[in-house]
Amino acid sequence: MKRTHLEDLISLGEGHTTEFKQSGTSNLGREMCAFANASGGVILIGVRDDGKILGVDNHNSLKSEVQNIARSSDPPIAVEIESIGNVLCITIPTQHGKPYSFAGKFYIREGASSMQMSRSEIREFFYREGLIHFDESPCSKFSLEKDLTDDIWTTFRTRARIPRDMTPAIALENLHLLNDGQMTHAGAWLMARDIRKFTPGADVACALFMGTDKVRILDRRSFNSDIYSMINDVVVYILSKINVEYIIKHVKREERPELPEEALREAVVNALAHRDYRSTANVQIYIFSDRVEIVSPGGLPAGMSRVDLGTRSVPRNPLLFGTLHRMEAVEHIGSGIRRMQQLCLDYGLDEPKIETSENWFTITFTRTSIETNKKTESQPESQPESQPESQPESLSMRILHHLESEPLAKSELSRELGQAEISGQLNHIIRVLLREEMIEYTIPEKPRSRLQKYRLTGKGRVFLKKGASE
Repeated sequence: MKRTHLEDLISLGEGHTTEFKQSGTSNLGREMCAFANASGGVILIGVRDDGKILGVDNHNSLKSEVQNIARSSDPPIAVEIESIGNVLCITIPTQHGKPYSFAGKFYIREGASSMQMSRSEIREFFYREGLIHFDESPCSKFSLEKDLTDDIWTTFRTRARIPRDMTPAIALENLHLLNDGQMTHAGAWLMARDIRKFTPGADVACALFMGTDKVRILDRRSFNSDIYSMINDVVVYILSKINVEYIIKHVKREERPELPEEALREAVVNALAHRDYRSTANVQIYIFSDRVEIVSPGGLPAGMSRVDLGTRSVPRNPLLFGTLHRMEAVEHIGSGIRRMQQLCLDYGLDEPKIETSENWFTITFTRTSIETNKKTESQPESQPESQPESQPESLSMRILHHLESEPLAKSELSRELGQAEISGQLNHIIRVLLREEMIEYTIPEKPRSRLQKYRLTGKGRVFLKKGASE
């Protein structure tokens, strides 16, 4: 540090990152510990509180004392010590071993003071730094006898691909959703009838507005079931409120939402999987005439900065996120933001806008001006779209028809549908049809098998027959 830098520091006075000490090492351990638990700082020995430089003697002896104090912290604090004239300058860089304690107590920097943390502040600090995770903590409100009913377990077991003959206790313990006979919060959120029973504010609030502001609400919905179901239900709600383009190609009609469905799904998954569930605020979906905003409580998790978005992922709720991946609600770990951006670019749209603050994370999709029922390829005049015989089937109905005669793999279905590759839309519809029990796996015990195919269920055949008769 140069003399001019020292003078600049002193002229700014004491603050969040600067501490003056007239002499000696009294309370120095507390000050260093507080800076280590924050973003670092500088302690100047030989400077009075009003900024007057008095200086100190015996720098070598003081440096030895400072090093001993730094080493006695738990864990030891890395410091840099140098003499600037007759002032001893102690720099505490940003530390990577948080939290730090001194003499068995934890300290944090608040303004120009170093304060001992209370029990609740220590707990909050641990959460904020990502040292403990709320989703892994026990949920005392969840009763295995009352809340884990047969139908809830059957639904979860199917989604999480758990063998039929494995008991709930063994399966949940192996998935770390059950610890010492107590359901974790992640488990409660995934097996909830009403998630608000276990965590207030864990629901999703959706609103459709007229125009570009929040003056007039046209529609409002709240979703409060389990997280897996909420992801699907929220995506369906958004799709139902935005425009759809009908592309007519050779008497076949394809439905194309104005925003890519898979990008919306990634954003909703991100909002529900990475939100801060300790906040009493809920995830909010705002649909305006010019944009769709997806807002979730909690800024970036500990260990991530704005520049990391799209290149790395640090789950705030790792147990929840890992289980959602097992349930195939998350398809690509660590690449959600980047994939969302690429999906929009491939769709011919701008990348979604991402805004972060200490307490909120917002993703905004810019809506296009698509005319409902717009034709991008003219249909022959002899077969106008209004004639019943030329009305093409929806993609889900076409999939069911293709499976009516024989089981097919995804790649085979894709070819039958005239697609060059397996699309995100096909993946989504297959998930929906499986959930609605219209189709089923041919190898249910190995859902990800390379030999996996899909076949029509009895329910699916009844549905097809009913559709053909109408």
